[in-house]
Amino acid sequence: MKTHREESPAARAEPAALPAQARWAIASLSLSMLLSALGTSIANVGLPTLVQAFGAPFAQVQWVVLAYLLAITTVIVSVGRLGDLFGRRRLLLAGIGVFSAASVLCALAPSLAWLVAARALQGVGAAVMMALTMAFVGDTVPKARTGSAMGLLGTMSAVGTAMGPSLGGLLIAGWGWPALFLVNLPLGLLAVVLAWRYLPADPVGARGRGAGFDPLGTVLLALALAAYALAMTAGSGRFGPLNLGLLLAAAVAGWWFVRTQARVASPLVPLAHFRDPALGAGFAMSALVTTVVMATMVVGPFYLSQALALDAVRVGLAMSCGPLAAALTGFPAGRLADRLGSHRVTVAGLAAMAGGAVLMVLAPQAMGVAGYVVPLMVITSGYAAFQTANNTTVMGRVGAEHRGVVSGLLNLSRNLGLITGASVMGAVYSFGVATAASTLRSGAVAFGMRLTFGVAAMLALVSLLIASVAWHRARGSSLRDAAASVAATAGGSRP
Repeated sequence: MKTHREESPAARAEPAALPAQARWAIASLSLSMLLSALGTSIANVGLPTLVQAFGAPFAQVQWVVLAYLLAITTVIVSVGRLGDLFGRRRLLLAGIGVFSAASVLCALAPSLAWLVAARALQGVGAAVMMALTMAFVGDTVPKARTGSAMGLLGTMSAVGTAMGPSLGGLLIAGWGWPALFLVNLPLGLLAVVLAWRYLPADPVGARGRGAGFDPLGTVLLALALAAYALAMTAGSGRFGPLNLGLLLAAAVAGWWFVRTQARVASPLVPLAHFRDPALGAGFAMSALVTTVVMATMVVGPFYLSQALALDAVRVGLAMSCGPLAAALTGFPAGRLADRLGSHRVTVAGLAAMAGGAVLMVLAPQAMGVAGYVVPLMVITSGYAAFQTANNTTVMGRVGAEHRGVVSGLLNLSRNLGLITGASVMGAVYSFGVATAASTLRSGAVAFGMRLTFGVAAMLALVSLLIASVAWHRARGSSLRDAAASVAATAGGSRP
């Protein structure tokens, strides 16, 4: 496996400007990332309209959102591996095409079942875009610019998430709910043109290396992930026998998957990736900190509307401050990762998240809306910095032949954090509110919020501990490798 050691800040010089070809290539990747993020957030605002349009209950209409997320979670690692085997450029072009065509099918849906199926297909296309955009960075920009490129992709993801609700509201008001999906068509066509024109061609011989694909592992991983995601989302927040059965199915499929990966000649996920301290830690931290961020999405609307008595417009404005802060942080954090080293930026981002979560416990009751918005912006800015630096570290430790699957694993860890956070953080909040309501006549919502962000602060601190341990282990491994190399060189030079 390729190893990587961070250079000292003094060793880093300001890299030369990117050529036009590389800048346009990054633009195509940024647009792909924007589209996949927009697909996640823009549909949420349309759920009340879809309830009326199809005459269906909310429990059924919410599958318009869940089908998209489940499809991404289930296939993202597999499509990353397919890109490694068959060529990332041709697969990305196909993924953008599938996403765009599925968007049209969504807009033309005559029934809710049609719309849900089309959204699942759209999620498959989004999974391809999410997995391969980060994998392409190493092929399009020099190593000294990797952090900046990762920061730009993170910024575009945050922009897509932030603009989804407001853009969706405007589209519904002007042209109805089909416009939520048709807006993707011109953007998708532009992304295809840019990717076709400016992304580097696939290596000769990349087509037809299907002998290295692992069909059994692909099916088992998809089953495990689908069962886990359904266990976390089924039951509308109530954990029952169905959820337990799905978790058991996920555990069995996951155990079987790990067994097959240790035995097949070309595994879908080489287990050696998890023995690398930086890679294993990167995946684990990504899942944990995304769970923390999910706490802001789950708890925020309830606290702002019920405890602070804000109307829907002001709740939306307050909530949008988080993605806005993340969008403004991603690219500068990437520049810092290039200049100072990704480990330092990772630690700074995690520390900001822990500090923001602690502020969220202490400040809102004393400072009102500002006491919620300021800690929210600290948390999301820290997350953007962490995500940029962590992606840079992880993708820098693997060779070109594994970038697709590792990018898929990074995105998978993020999605698992979102799914788990929505369930776990929602349960913590509900428990806190119920506990306080039995003893207090007021302030139950505030207590639930403080309890949730207390748990979030502990998760951020655990991530900081993981980062520290992984850095020391990776540093010790690098020193041992260097000593072994010197010894081997000295031995070979003796007469």
